[in-house]
Amino acid sequence: MKQPIGSYPPVRVQGDGRQVVSLAGSVLLVETVRKTGLDRALSAVLAPWRKPRAVHDPGKILLDLALAVALGGDCLADIATLRAEPSVFGPVASDPTVSRLIGTLATAGEKALTAIRNARSEIRGRVWELSADRAPDACGEVTVDLDGVLVVAHSDKQDAAPTWKKTYGHHPLMGFVDHGPGGTGEPVAALLRPGNAGSNTAADHITTAQLALAQLPKKYRRGRQTLIRCDSAGGTHEFVAWLARRGRWLSYSVGMVITEAVHQHVLKIPASAWTSAIESDGEVRDGAWVAELTGDILIGWPKGLRLIVRKERPHPGAQLRITDADGMRLTCFATNTADRPIAELELRHRLRARAEDRIRAARATGLRNLPLHDTAQNKIWLEIVQIALDLLAWMPLLALTCKARLWEPRRLRFRLFSAAGQLVTTGRRRILRLARHWPWTSEITDALARLALLPNPD
Repeated sequence: MKQPIGSYPPVRVQGDGRQVVSLAGSVLLVETVRKTGLDRALSAVLAPWRKPRAVHDPGKILLDLALAVALGGDCLADIATLRAEPSVFGPVASDPTVSRLIGTLATAGEKALTAIRNARSEIRGRVWELSADRAPDACGEVTVDLDGVLVVAHSDKQDAAPTWKKTYGHHPLMGFVDHGPGGTGEPVAALLRPGNAGSNTAADHITTAQLALAQLPKKYRRGRQTLIRCDSAGGTHEFVAWLARRGRWLSYSVGMVITEAVHQHVLKIPASAWTSAIESDGEVRDGAWVAELTGDILIGWPKGLRLIVRKERPHPGAQLRITDADGMRLTCFATNTADRPIAELELRHRLRARAEDRIRAARATGLRNLPLHDTAQNKIWLEIVQIALDLLAWMPLLALTCKARLWEPRRLRFRLFSAAGQLVTTGRRRILRLARHWPWTSEITDALARLALLPNPD
């Protein structure tokens, strides 16, 4: 008897398998689309761009692209992955048809972008209703984080330019709804900008904030139920003034640059005025203190603004900046929230760091590069990426529990979507049988059972 050579068992491979479904776990995304009604909403808003005798619906094509991106694709041609599995995804348009649609929508410009965004906004409200106490607004407040993303261009594309990090590409500004510690987040705005766009451009922050707020249900436009958070790039007089004018229904927490004036005021704060910073569990944060700045430092800023500064011992090896003081790292932010202790407000602002997780997920979901040449076409691509990220956020929100709700796109693909299955037709029914030995088969079937319990869209 011959001894096996190598660490893995030899397998004879043949290419004649039948009724085998690759990426069978992607039925989770398909069922999410069906239960939310996203396919019908996109078909309705994109109807004006459907030709009279067209075979493929524009809304279905756009959604197929989003599904391909959600499964790991990064260009239009990756829709072929769906085309190979008609039993799961139905008829999928050819590459030329897909390219023509993107060109048509790009020519339509803002009209097409607005239609897509309206559909997403409508479905977002339904998803939050279906998710009940797990919705992002379950605590009575919705948090929107604004942050910039650098997208490297490996070829000469329209509006690609050198970036502040000495790379070459684009610098979109995005907004994400934070799902809190028990979830991930979903995109609500994406403003495509050249690579040399300024980090602290107030007009771009205002536009992005407007796009983000338009995605939220109307009930969050009163009573300060919406919080806008951003880093010091948003700490400009113009943007803070714009936020302040909407202070009756909008809260903000905006990072501020440590100027020389702020630095001098920090040096004058007495030791008794410093309060220990706290962690998410309520425990004291070791080596960190917060204080509120008052007096003439607030002159020129909107009424009701609170300026809060934190000092913290730097991590070992960290290099201090010229604006730091007494060996302490200084950070500062502004807010209009008046009825909470400054330690809680500082913790709330620090949790803005979760936006970095959303950016990492976006890079892994079609935002590693912009695959098209024209800016108008890449704007459509950004909408496709956002739809994909919406689905990757809505599916866990509606169907997954415990730690699985925190899984980022790469883990969802590796554990759930990549599961193989066998399609069996019996008694006029089609049954997709997932591999029994796959460790996460029960996660998939349990999630599908939860989706089945949800009401169908009207």
